[in-house]
Amino acid sequence: MQMNHKGPFVHGYTELVPRSGVTSDMMMSFGVLSLVEGEVHQDKSSMGEERIWLLTKGKATLTWGEYSQRVSRTDLLNAEPWVLSTPSSIDVTIEAEQGGAEFYRVATDNPTQFAPRLFTPKECVSEFRGANMMNETSTRVVRTVFDDTNRPESNLVIGEVIGVPGKWSSYPPHHHVQPEIYHYRVIPDQGFGLCLIGDTPHVIRDKDTILIHEGEVHPHVAAPGYALWYLWVIRHIENNRYGIQTVPPQYQWVTQEGAQIWEPKRNS
Repeated sequence: MQMNHKGPFVHGYTELVPRSGVTSDMMMSFGVLSLVEGEVHQDKSSMGEERIWLLTKGKATLTWGEYSQRVSRTDLLNAEPWVLSTPSSIDVTIEAEQGGAEFYRVATDNPTQFAPRLFTPKECVSEFRGANMMNETSTRVVRTVFDDTNRPESNLVIGEVIGVPGKWSSYPPHHHVQPEIYHYRVIPDQGFGLCLIGDTPHVIRDKDTILIHEGEVHPHVAAPGYALWYLWVIRHIENNRYGIQTVPPQYQWVTQEGAQIWEPKRNS
């Protein structure tokens, strides 16, 4: 399912993926918070919901429980994020500083009470994937914030990917049983990308959101000249936590050592 959003995000909190209605099978809510300088937003503890706040741009002071931290981010491409993960019992206060701030928020059911944690940009390090394979047509930047290796208490997995202009990402095509949200930013924002969900193609524009269900492959490609940043969030399901992707047999060969992939010959 594709959910389009045109124009800038409005002031305040905008829910992009509700927990109810046609998107209830995602088992998580997702939205964006836009604050002007000096504005304070309070996110009170809730019944059984863990929450994640990921800074996309600007400056703010985060306060959670007895802790507080000033955070800042210049842009999506060249700066890694700050990400706050809290259990349901913790109140969160966000105060925007000079120039304002923008955050993405994710929430899902989790009755477990665990220690809140602020993930720093140094922990959300950028890594190149796809290098030296497939003629570099799927090289991209991946920032995994947390998964079961460093946040087993959470019911979520979250990270960022930057699709290099003209190259593929989430490739080779793969699928998994757990629901996943992709949220895109196209840079510059007038550009586009293309995404395949199952057998259905989608044109991706800035601020679009894609909902991925069990068994749906989800590769995509950035148009030449345009970087395709996206936030990805996976919801663990009971007795089947995310950890393994399934690549259909017809695509497995492309990453094998020595794979013979055609290239055009250039005249010397």
